[in-house]
Amino acid sequence: MNNCVYCDGRAEGYYVEDEFGSDVSVKINAIEVLRRELDPKRKRTPFKRGYVMVGGGVGDSYQPIEEKYELTRKTLSLLSEKKLPVHILTKSTLVKRDADILEEINETNRAIVSFSFSSTDEKISRVFEPGVPSPIKRLETISFFKNKGIACGMFLLPVIPFITDTKAVMEKTIQDAKDVGIDFIIFGGMTLKEGKQKEYFLNILKQYYPKLIPEYHMIYKADKWGQAVHEYYDQLNLSYHILMKHYKIPKRIPPELFKDILSENDLVIVILEHIDYLLKLEGKKSPFGYAAYQLSQIKEPLSNMLHKLDTIRGVGKTTENIIREILTTGSSNYYENLLWYRV
Repeated sequence: MNNCVYCDGRAEGYYVEDEFGSDVSVKINAIEVLRRELDPKRKRTPFKRGYVMVGGGVGDSYQPIEEKYELTRKTLSLLSEKKLPVHILTKSTLVKRDADILEEINETNRAIVSFSFSSTDEKISRVFEPGVPSPIKRLETISFFKNKGIACGMFLLPVIPFITDTKAVMEKTIQDAKDVGIDFIIFGGMTLKEGKQKEYFLNILKQYYPKLIPEYHMIYKADKWGQAVHEYYDQLNLSYHILMKHYKIPKRIPPELFKDILSENDLVIVILEHIDYLLKLEGKKSPFGYAAYQLSQIKEPLSNMLHKLDTIRGVGKTTENIIREILTTGSSNYYENLLWYRV
């Protein structure tokens, strides 16, 4: 079973019963529940169109026990039946078993298969990701799906302070991802919540990297959410931005993978949120996140509001022009330039 040392699922707030990393609960009625939830007759308002995420940050849908119960495979079959686009996030190469269903989904809608990494360093992975397929196996699985025409992402998170966040380790990881044809990389620093998670992580750190203990006490100061100090994240994000600019890999899912799936309002909102993220990653101020939030409160199609976009709170002239361009073309030159490092 996956038992990553840095996983914040170990924190008390998740109310995990039994022994984290060795015990797992199997929701054997999951498919019946999901089928009911996907029944449009049971919904007062229809589902918004978008990717269905299978897997997540603290719960991998391809735990070893999946070989026996096949709940994830049955879930994918149901999502294929419902003609819904799917995004898988996993660390397990067991996902290759379900390539046939993912190909079907990709042909009728779209599928993305993403793998999470803290780095592609084999030695570091053995320490911090016990029970997980090695980085090289995960990279090989990305190549496997790319050869089938399925888009793949890397979730480079969390990078581990002073271990996998160094320029050398990060650059090798990004280069390895580029070599297998990765479509995008999502990035994030590590949180370390007080209690079980922090205690467990520091105990492992004492065994392998004892000299780093004082450094961790410097940047993790008992924040409620386990966040490190802002100065650390600011420098980390800048280093990541510089490397990604060099390798020209998108730092968000590129629009060709979602622009024909989302409603026009959601497409505008997502692109504005992406612009906001990309600017802030460079240390710049941005009004686009606030504008995206204000637009998310609007129910009317934006194409019916072209004459009054300037009356929406947070929408200035620049944002208005970007919205009009998105509604016309499905994207924005400004956004594409930021995403693909053309500016």
